[in-house]
Amino acid sequence: MKSILMTAVCSMALTASAFAADVTLRASHQWPGGKGDVRDEMVQMIGKDVEAANVGLKLQVFPGESLFKAKDQWGAVTKGQVDITAFPLDYASGRHPSFSATLMPGLVGNHDRAKRLNDSAFMKDIKAEIDKAGAMVLSDAWLAGGFVSSTECVTTPDSAKGQTLRAAGPAFEEMLVGAGASISSMPSSEIYTGMQQNVLTGANTSSGSLVSYRIYEVSKCLTAPGENALWFMYEPILMSKRSFEKLDKAQQDALLAAGKKAEDYFAEEAPKLDQELIDVYKKAGVEVTTMSKENYDAWLDIAKKTSYKNFSEKVPNGKKLIDEALAVE
Repeated sequence: MKSILMTAVCSMALTASAFAADVTLRASHQWPGGKGDVRDEMVQMIGKDVEAANVGLKLQVFPGESLFKAKDQWGAVTKGQVDITAFPLDYASGRHPSFSATLMPGLVGNHDRAKRLNDSAFMKDIKAEIDKAGAMVLSDAWLAGGFVSSTECVTTPDSAKGQTLRAAGPAFEEMLVGAGASISSMPSSEIYTGMQQNVLTGANTSSGSLVSYRIYEVSKCLTAPGENALWFMYEPILMSKRSFEKLDKAQQDALLAAGKKAEDYFAEEAPKLDQELIDVYKKAGVEVTTMSKENYDAWLDIAKKTSYKNFSEKVPNGKKLIDEALAVE
């Protein structure tokens, strides 16, 4: 009898072990699925690669805010309610003010510098705060962006005066207010409706979002990133530390490898997004312009008196973070 009982117990243990090895992770993000948005593509790529690694790991992707609303994903991933998310980090700056440094006007400038920032003291400090909050970075991603408007091109600070604009975070909002614009805050997924219903006259957001959310349908003019890109935002693929720590070593290694591959893919695609943005908007009949160095410097002057100043004075280690970012050649 003892022997039968022991056999049954061992069998149950083996079965439980087999089931434990089969893990389905849930990934959530705000971007449209299946429509060529690079952030969705990164998440889907991670899913395909971990499944191909044959370590008992799968990824179920919930795009388009179908599981959590855009700004709710930070709380969900840090608490382990969702396992993976593609997340614009500045969306969490209400809880972590230092994250506003990852959408500070003019702090990045171009794609090559964005890549160099990933390994800087600046990003080590940002990632330490992500870690402390309960998440970890699987893939770094910086997206350039531009302005759209349904009235006139946003180029000089004067051109923003009197417009009601959406900015992705506090630093850009402070700069735009400094130029005389009004602000209506919302995630990028709501810009189309905001402009369609005349809640907004314009917005700034990433090249990827300007295309995937079809904002060209409600725009009169696009100010593309060009050589003087004022707008760059850090939008990494994040994973819940709780979820990661529950996995075995082979599964963790597979995820880290998949995350690095997705990051490398993104680094190649990011500059192409800016050209695709221009092509799509021109095809839709939208006027396309870029910001001159003179106009860029005028915006930066306002930013230094507003967003840079406030961040340095009000955010713990704010000045240190800005100095660390500016120190990257």
